[in-house]
Amino acid sequence: MCVSNFEQQILCPLSDHLINGGAREAFLIAGTTYSYAQLKDCVMKIRGAVSQSGSDEKVWALAVHDDLETYASIIALWMEGRAYVPLHPNQPLERNLNIIEQVGTRHLLDSATDSVYINSATEIITTSALQGTECDLREWQSVSDNELGYILFTSGSTGVPKGVCISRRNISAFIDSFWQTGIELGSTDRCLQAFDLTFDVSVQSFLVALIKGACVCTIPYGQVKYLYAASLMIDEGITFGAMAPSMLTYLRPYFDELEIPALKACILTAEACPVDLMEDWYKCAVNTEIYDFYGPTEATIYCTYYKLNRAEENLSANGIISIGKPLANVTAVILDEKGKELGVGDKGELCVAGDQITPGYWKNDEKNTTSFFEMELNGEKKRFYRTGDLCYWDGSGNIIYLGRIDQQAKIQGYRVELGEIEYHARRYYNNEKRVVALAFQNEKNLTEVALFIESEEQNTQELVEYLKDKMPHYMIPSQYLFEPSFPLNNSDKIDRTALKQRLL
Repeated sequence: MCVSNFEQQILCPLSDHLINGGAREAFLIAGTTYSYAQLKDCVMKIRGAVSQSGSDEKVWALAVHDDLETYASIIALWMEGRAYVPLHPNQPLERNLNIIEQVGTRHLLDSATDSVYINSATEIITTSALQGTECDLREWQSVSDNELGYILFTSGSTGVPKGVCISRRNISAFIDSFWQTGIELGSTDRCLQAFDLTFDVSVQSFLVALIKGACVCTIPYGQVKYLYAASLMIDEGITFGAMAPSMLTYLRPYFDELEIPALKACILTAEACPVDLMEDWYKCAVNTEIYDFYGPTEATIYCTYYKLNRAEENLSANGIISIGKPLANVTAVILDEKGKELGVGDKGELCVAGDQITPGYWKNDEKNTTSFFEMELNGEKKRFYRTGDLCYWDGSGNIIYLGRIDQQAKIQGYRVELGEIEYHARRYYNNEKRVVALAFQNEKNLTEVALFIESEEQNTQELVEYLKDKMPHYMIPSQYLFEPSFPLNNSDKIDRTALKQRLL
């Protein structure tokens, strides 16, 4: 019987499809299809191993690979009332061992028979070597929605990864919000999973599909993501998927050749979404409803969304699409530097509250104190998370995104939004090149701006003259640096930290 929201929203539909899905495809991984019956067998054997471990640990480490055992492990841990912390095989072993140490778990699930953790103090269960086990998938360890569902470790300013705790309540609230956006999926859908399992959008990518009995089509580690995604869209008839705008940018030269009539809905997420890219994507994705979803990990995957409209101009600022309105289980406010709530058109920090907001960072009281606060809103005290993003409300109840607050710079006493510099530079290149503006301190400890351009090196005299016609003198970059290809991080976002190393 379904008791908690997590059980109602997630475990009940998952168990139904595992039991009744039979030969229907659940996954397409590296060219091999796996049925719901095979996924069921895999979940049962891993559940058996977790149950028989004798461990009462709430959080287990999970070495994430692009295979059936990894996805089955997540479901099995949830059914056993546990949470998982994913460890990426391509990230430094030292970093992953630090994560294990921070969490304090002694147990790790790994499908690899030659696990890199074999010499650690961790007790390893090799999931690919387990024998079949029978269990009732309609029964599970019933735990409170306050218990954790997963912990994702993101980069920390001190060099030590920080863990974002996501509870079962957070996940179930997100799933409820997601379906209220109007996106519909069914058992015949084929859904793209293009994100690493250490990045939260991956949870949306596989979970909403499995809840509806659809097929999850993954991109193997080591593949060129945008090319593999294109082949899946063409050859496998992908009907729904979430992608980072960076992936589409690399695909853009092939839009004229890309025929994807089956794609009915597409989410763009993980980074700011350029208007011109969406306009070109519309010409290619002729039958597709396109959404811009926004959200920090701390707000459980997404917290706002904007559905684009083919028939009219879409809301934007500095060439970037609006992030839209809050999801159903999210409350949003925009505050000034003193914590005062701002009205329409006034720029400030976006802060969010509601059942999707993380209970906090793992064993990090200092970070929790600075990142969360309580505020009374409409007679009710709410706990808010500071996103660090600069936004404002437009007149229609949508949120306009301007960039990171830390992407602002004060130059000669003027507050400068780096996104505006990037906007004009992109316009100079007819939106055919990506650019990144970064603030830095010069030898005299004065703030200047460097502009990175994704291109072979070229003369910048005309670009400089163009920018002088568009912006005041203090906003004109003092350095112009060229990169043949921008570095991307594990979330498929432009790695601004790596670019900034060139300025040091």
